Amino acid sequence: LPDTTPLYSLCLPGKSSSCMAFYGWPISQCQSATTPLSVQLTDGIRVLDIRLAIKNGHLVAYHGQYPQRATFQTILGNLHAFLTSPSSARETIVVSIKQEDYDTQSPEAFSNLVREEIEAGPGGINMWFLENRVPTLGEVRGKVIMFSRFGGDGAAWEGGLEGMGIHPTNWPDSANEVFSWTCKDVLVRTQDWYSIPSFLYIPEKTQLSMEPLLPPPADVTQPVLSISYFSASSFPLATPAVVSTGFGWPSIGFGIEGVNSRIAHFLVAALKENTMLRAWTLMDFYDKPVGSGVVPLLIECNFKGNPRDAHSVIVSDPTRS
Repeated sequence: LPDTTPLYSLCLPGKSSSCMAFYGWPISQCQSATTPLSVQLTDGIRVLDIRLAIKNGHLVAYHGQYPQRATFQTILGNLHAFLTSPSSARETIVVSIKQEDYDTQSPEAFSNLVREEIEAGPGGINMWFLENRVPTLGEVRGKVIMFSRFGGDGAAWEGGLEGMGIHPTNWPDSANEVFSWTCKDVLVRTQDWYSIPSFLYIPEKTQLSMEPLLPPPADVTQPVLSISYFSASSFPLATPAVVSTGFGWPSIGFGIEGVNSRIAHFLVAALKENTMLRAWTLMDFYDKPVGSGVVPLLIECNFKGNPRDAHSVIVSDPTRS
């Protein structure tokens, strides 16, 4: 892909609760033990959703109330190793950082510690793109793009709030519709409906997840970045594994097809029609079901691009209930 390519025009596969949601079954485990961060990056994951909390003066990966037994320093080491490897030194990684201990730690304390640990970690501050705008690919090869979903006044960062990377201005909790905010001149369409009532809402969640991938309405004239979370959960009837991979034998009418394979059906249909699909996407259990191939299909979307009849694909896709 050319260095002049804006990142808002790419389709990037991502992993929700990336580091490392192996623990807290059934509600907080969101990935297989066989897909640690190093494997995720090798598999093509380029958007990471990192949830952190302060423990004993250090940042540790958390998902909700469950510690995930990985320190932020370990995560930084994985990122640095990947971006300095000869085979992947021209790659870029978007890293969303979210505070999980906001009930016990102030946003300022969390923000300060994120900055301190980045400076002290592998690659240091120079490994990061920290401007509050969507860059071109050439600007960020070999770098991590900060996507700051944490608060504070930005005092710890050079440039204040403008030096904390891409910084969302609007993020309603579990909105069951696509919402928008702006990052400089870019309109950001976002879908993050994560608290679905039960597995019966998997078809509706899938439909909403697919919407941001399609081209925006014709009356939208500014550049658009779309972000879509394919992940969702609630206890006890919609655990992350059930939502993402389904259960039973849906192909013969016994069980429910999960979001991942439904998305795969949609992508296959869209690619056949040469439809333009673009978004930063985040999912649970990205390697399941075996053979669904969601990540390779998302990568392939970068090399397709005919917006004509784009919205017809969603109708023809059988997101079966």
